[in-house]
Amino acid sequence: MKRQEHELGDDRASTHPVRLQDELIDRVVEPVTRVLHVESSSGVVLLMFTAAALVLANSAISDEFIALWRTPIGFSVGAFEIRYSLRHWINDGLMVLFFFVIGLEVKRELVLGELQDLRLAALPIAGALGGMVMPAALYLMLQWGEAGQGGWGIPMATDIAFVMGCLAVMGSRAPRSLRIFLLSLAIADDVGAILVIAIGYTSELYLLALLWGLLGIGLVMLLQRIGVRSIPLYVLVGVGIWFAFHESGVHATIAGVILGLLTPVRSWISKGRLARFVHTLGEFLQGESWQDARERQALLRDVERATRETLSPLERLETTLHPWVSFVIMPLFAFANAGVPIQLGAFHDAVAVAVMVGLGIGKPLGIVLFCWLAVRSGLAKLSEGVSWGVLAAGGVLAGIGFTMSLFIAGLSLSETLLDAAKIGVLSGSASCAVLGMVLLFQLLPKPIPKA
Repeated sequence: MKRQEHELGDDRASTHPVRLQDELIDRVVEPVTRVLHVESSSGVVLLMFTAAALVLANSAISDEFIALWRTPIGFSVGAFEIRYSLRHWINDGLMVLFFFVIGLEVKRELVLGELQDLRLAALPIAGALGGMVMPAALYLMLQWGEAGQGGWGIPMATDIAFVMGCLAVMGSRAPRSLRIFLLSLAIADDVGAILVIAIGYTSELYLLALLWGLLGIGLVMLLQRIGVRSIPLYVLVGVGIWFAFHESGVHATIAGVILGLLTPVRSWISKGRLARFVHTLGEFLQGESWQDARERQALLRDVERATRETLSPLERLETTLHPWVSFVIMPLFAFANAGVPIQLGAFHDAVAVAVMVGLGIGKPLGIVLFCWLAVRSGLAKLSEGVSWGVLAAGGVLAGIGFTMSLFIAGLSLSETLLDAAKIGVLSGSASCAVLGMVLLFQLLPKPIPKA
């Protein structure tokens, strides 16, 4: 007994966090888990799947590869039938989780992050606004009255996974203020892209289905109000909301964004209450009641629930879903959508040129111009460590529009124009990545070598 008390005393004196006993598998899984939560790592995986799609689309099995994504998949129950292509299930089904995570990120930034203070957020918001207006304007100038006019939303988005991957290559030379600026700009950019999808690319509206979707959202709010914490129940209701939006004509991914924005950002159990639980458990461990299996199980279940609920639903869901979205859903989306047969003539197609001009010229020009206006008017100021040249280079990197640009292209253009738009997205994004990194290498100070 004295030895046990001595060990407990040593544990209390220790300032190191208590860790669970590690098994061999934990030593393998832990570093992998750390990698999966690094934003830049997902950009590498996304690039690999994009390259694989391009290689297969231009190989001897090109026809089979393209036909694979048109494979119809679905089910029927009596007279009810739902059947869509494999690509449709990925773009309108799995991508809902991608948009759900975007909704979570927007909610976090609005409540806890860089966007909660409007003055601090003024610079990235102004940059995001310019980075949407200018590319769309240049695209429309080149495509007004043409068949590709509806693709004006394609060059408006920024792919933050690729941008963070490029900044990771810069290492410590990239200032933290530039990372925060581009992250905040991308979040505001995503809000704009979501509005574009919801408003600009909703052709027909079926009010009855939309009403069912809105009732589902109301049900989610009611469940939150009365304190329901069951994630499986929310998933079930969420699937119903997705289906209602899908049938309403409003793009189904908007349901994911709305549900993300509704996710609570505050934890249910406070740190103080968790501390009381842990204190009670400590007393219980040293008492004779530990031998009572029923009391032991009841207390441990309460402690387990308390530790889980100390993290907010938003934090738990974002942490859980981030690896799945970044390393499964987005690469699968790229694999299904980036594969396009490349012909030299396609680079001169009017739609491809309009997309490249929007991303490569419109994006950086709009970001710098609107940021300059915001600073000039006194609404914002440049972050420390970010000069106008560095901001312009960051604006070039923001021209990497990959994921959302491909998504909007699929919504806005017919099959005959889609391949040209994809060529424009791929070549424009690649050019922005290379040029942006070259500029940053030239403009950022070289790291001081260690003595």
